[in-house]
This record gives sequence, structure tokens and C-alpha cells, in this order.
Amino acid sequence: MSAGHDRVRVGLVSTSDRASQGVYKDEGIPALEQWLTSALFNPLEFEPRLIPDERDVIEATLKGLVDDVHCHLVITTGGTGPAARDVTPEATLAVGDREMPGFGEQMRRISLEFVPTAILSRQVAVIRKTALILNLPGQPKSIRETLEGLKDADGKPIVAGIFAAVPYCIDLIGGPYLETRPEVVKAFRPKSAQRPPKASA
Repeated sequence: MSAGHDRVRVGLVSTSDRASQGVYKDEGIPALEQWLTSALFNPLEFEPRLIPDERDVIEATLKGLVDDVHCHLVITTGGTGPAARDVTPEATLAVGDREMPGFGEQMRRISLEFVPTAILSRQVAVIRKTALILNLPGQPKSIRETLEGLKDADGKPIVAGIFAAVPYCIDLIGGPYLETRPEVVKAFRPKSAQRPPKASA
């Protein structure tokens, strides 16, 4: 299925003091790998990182994934609440060249469909060089809802997930052409930015 599709390198960063110490098993990175594999036709190279909630460690990890490993997309999970140890947004903003506030706004809108405490979430998104960095929640269910959006019983979107906008954003910053499986999430691009669909194998 991935023949002819651009290869995409994705950094996956889970920030958790206890998971990084082996107190419990991290669920964020496996959930992201599973969802991205199901949503994209592209061949994917994952660069997973499980690290503590330390701002300098998070900043160094994000910089390394973009500058040294050359990831096109970096997704973090965890560390975005109001607690003192939740410093992922600060670290993300510190390494970004430009903030993309619409992503955080839409993530909170999706989560508010389920819990009023969604307003406590501080997820942000930034561009660093030619990579998009996104903060996501830590729970697998919330990760899927945030990326995919909300659908009715017939599969019709009710609230758009953030990933619908990710491929075109990566186009605009000079990254690879991400192609999504429409039954999972339909990427939006202006007609002028769309490539012809691949011929069926």
C-alpha cells in the first residue's frame, strides 16, 4: 500500500516521570504508533523517546529529533496540565520558531465534548525549521479523539480532528506529502495542493 508514497520520519515523545522510571508502562507512544499506522498510507519511521518531566530534557529531546534525526513531525504526549511538573508546553514553545495556536484551540474544543476540565489542558503546537511539533494528551482514548475527531453513528464527522490539517501544514513548511486513509481521517488540502491519487495495485 505504501509504494510510491513519501517516507515520513515521526518523533514520538512521552513525558512522564513514573513511566520513564519503569513504575508503570507507557501507553502514549504505542497508541500514537497504532493510530498513525492505521491513518497513513505513507511508510513511517518512528523515533520513540520516553523521558521524565524535566524541561531541559524535553527541550533537548525535541531539538535532537528535529535538528539531528530530521523528523518531519514530532508528537508529544503528557505533561500539559496545570500541575507544577507539567512543563511540556513551555519546553515546546521554547524550541519553536513559530507557534500554531489553532491546533491547541481545536484540541480543547474536542475534549470539551467529553469533560469540562478540558479547559485545564495547555497543549500547544509549533514549527521548528521544517518540522511540526504537536502536544497531545496522555491517554490513548484522548489521543485518538484528538487526532481523528468526533463522528456520528454513520461515521460522519461532527468535530474535525487536528490531523485533518497536519498534512497540508507539513506541505507548507517543506515536508513530505502525507496521504491519509479517509475512513480514519480525511486530510484537507486546497485542490491546487492535491496530488493525483495513486493507481491501485
